[in-house]
Amino acid sequence: MKNLLYFAASLLTAVAAAFALHSWLAKHNDPGYVLIGFGHWSLETSLTVFTVALVLGFFALYSFFRLLGVLLRMPGQFSKRRRNIKFNRSQEALVAGLFDAADGNWESAERILIKHAANSGAPLLHYLTAARAAQSRGALDKRDEYLQKAAEQSSDNSLTVGLTQAELHMSEQQFEQALETLGKLQSIDPSHARVLKMMHQAYQHIGDWEGLSKLLPSLQQNKVLMETEVKLLQTKTYSSLLKKAAAQNDEAAVQACWNEIPDHIKTLPGIANIYFAAMIASGAGSGMEQAIIKQLSKHWDATLLELYSNIETDNNARQLQTAEQWLAVYPNDPTLLKVLGKLAQKVGQMEKSEQYLLKSLNIETTVGAYQLLGEVMFSQGDKDKACDYFKQGLELASNEVITQVETIAATSA
Repeated sequence: MKNLLYFAASLLTAVAAAFALHSWLAKHNDPGYVLIGFGHWSLETSLTVFTVALVLGFFALYSFFRLLGVLLRMPGQFSKRRRNIKFNRSQEALVAGLFDAADGNWESAERILIKHAANSGAPLLHYLTAARAAQSRGALDKRDEYLQKAAEQSSDNSLTVGLTQAELHMSEQQFEQALETLGKLQSIDPSHARVLKMMHQAYQHIGDWEGLSKLLPSLQQNKVLMETEVKLLQTKTYSSLLKKAAAQNDEAAVQACWNEIPDHIKTLPGIANIYFAAMIASGAGSGMEQAIIKQLSKHWDATLLELYSNIETDNNARQLQTAEQWLAVYPNDPTLLKVLGKLAQKVGQMEKSEQYLLKSLNIETTVGAYQLLGEVMFSQGDKDKACDYFKQGLELASNEVITQVETIAATSA
């Protein structure tokens, strides 16, 4: 409309100029003269007529070329209009698909999103949402197909598709596939918090403690977990690695695992106890005696006392003497008294062993103390007392089992 007004105004201006020229020439009684020759042809007319014809010719040619331009641009404009219509429909489809996905209408969401993904301004969002919808309805093959299409729409260093893929794999308990994807993402951004957290979860689910031990420094450095969570995870990771090494019953494997553990973790009583227990089980207990004594001086622990009494050494008398020195500090410790009874039994001091074990039972009744006392009585030839102590130990053990079962049943209810 604006262009039409400009054209009309220009035409009127040209006509007015031609009329003014004609009036000026008529005023001087001189219409002007124009002669145009071309080969054998010639054209002569007045200046006024020539000017009007020139103006009309200009506007005729201008109109022709404008019309030609409109006709040439028309296919492109129609194509652009169609694209705009498809784009608007795709945007509406995206909103509808997201609402369907939120409402749990997975098939409808998947169908709408995929139908309009090619014409969308955000095809990545279409494919990723469709992949979630496909997985939610159990179509894992379709999920992988949509994820592949999403990857084709994404740049090589984009984490969006990979994170979604790993998340979907983990929700389906496909932890190995998730870790494969997360490993690639970590190579792109080693400090990405969500990548590290998902890797830590996947490693825990599959029990890959070696992989988790390598990941721990990154989790701590990038503050992915709270400090308390990191410490708990470190304890669980390294204790699991030690237990795995202990299962091999190989001293070298246990020691190699222990050497890989950071020093601040080695000081934790639970970790140290697993290490000592593994070394004793592998036959290297004699080399652990001084280390256990040193650990007990730092942290008094009942489990460590039991481990100390399990060490196979050529000098049981020295062991007993060392343990008796602790009585001055812990005279009423039932575990220490039981350990003393066991060590006294090893060196053949049955009366002393009986005294220690009876004192331990007076403070706290335990199955282990009853069993040891029964063995002492049996070695002294008092079979009746031995049977009585064995019986009391079995009754105590059965009561403990019943209590545990009742506790589990109450917790389950």
